[in-house]
Amino acid sequence: MTGNNMGTESILLVDDNPTNLQVLYQTLESTGCKLLVAKDGETALAIAAKASPDLILLDIMMPGIDGFEVCRRLKDDPAQAGIPVIFLSALTDTKDKVRGLQLGAVDYVSKPFQPDEVIARVNTHLTIHRLKREVESKKDELENELEVVSDVQRRLLPKNLPEIAGLKLAVHYETSLYAGGDYYDIAKLPDNQWGFLVADAEGHSAPAAVMMAMTCALFRSYPEPPAEPGDLVYFLNQHLCKVADPSFVTALYVVYDANHHTLKIARAGHPPPMIYRSSDKKAIEYTCDGVFPLGIDPYEQVPVTEAELQPDDRILLYTDGVTERFNKDGKTYGEERLLRQLEANPGSQPQEQLAAIMKDVDNFANGRLADDDQALLLGIVE
Repeated sequence: MTGNNMGTESILLVDDNPTNLQVLYQTLESTGCKLLVAKDGETALAIAAKASPDLILLDIMMPGIDGFEVCRRLKDDPAQAGIPVIFLSALTDTKDKVRGLQLGAVDYVSKPFQPDEVIARVNTHLTIHRLKREVESKKDELENELEVVSDVQRRLLPKNLPEIAGLKLAVHYETSLYAGGDYYDIAKLPDNQWGFLVADAEGHSAPAAVMMAMTCALFRSYPEPPAEPGDLVYFLNQHLCKVADPSFVTALYVVYDANHHTLKIARAGHPPPMIYRSSDKKAIEYTCDGVFPLGIDPYEQVPVTEAELQPDDRILLYTDGVTERFNKDGKTYGEERLLRQLEANPGSQPQEQLAAIMKDVDNFANGRLADDDQALLLGIVE
């Protein structure tokens, strides 16, 4: 009978019978683990709280509190709940085994036990426990890295929204994890014009964040003020085609003329803008031609659609993480709900309206976390 040299890991052996305890101790000496012993349940709980063993072999029938109660208390304590417990007992009734597993035990060995079987099961569960700790450690490292990526990503977004005469602005931005692929930006153009870009890189987390950062870098390196939406989208696609494969980015770029309240719109695989017409008291998805997403293939040309706004009209640019937000029944929020929310709260400020929209989205989701990033940019004409 050979051990597996499990190193400095520790095992707590709990049995009120000294003979059984001695045999178990001798059986597991070959594993190389540190062996701790307890002859009753209260002592076992005290040792577990102090030493945090990597595994507990636990007898069921003991004076005072039995093994079932010891296991229940361990699992009720967050500090001890992760310690794997193997029951060792002469109780062979299936209901006793089921009860032990329901209390959180990972295994059940019947007495009298075979030493080789005990060693095999101990090695198996110690390995599982060790791998679980390693996964949790890697998960913590990954979360720290994602937090750093998220912080860098948010620094790429505009620090403040500009003040535009005759147009009130508000933005809502959140990622589904720590970092994501949604992006928005605003460019000040000549002659009191403004460029609004909303983009959505495929996927989530770090790869999408990289694509988002590349889109940002390209937008801000455009060789002249991006006053022509078609040219800007053509430029972004030309460069992303060199690096994006197999990913892609959807984008919507709108140039707003604050002097005349007019829009020029270019769309690349992105949801069209929603416009609320105050005269009709109705919100619509504004029909505009478009091209496929950025980074797939070169464009021959990019169509541009024009529109005109009136006082109290609203324009909403958004990413599909809003309309494709799922609830617990697997249904999506959808464009119609978003349109109705854009019609609601007449006279409200843009930030108030966005807050109301997101509250409605969250109420619809009913506790289900977002599967995708969500970005909305809302403008209200004064």
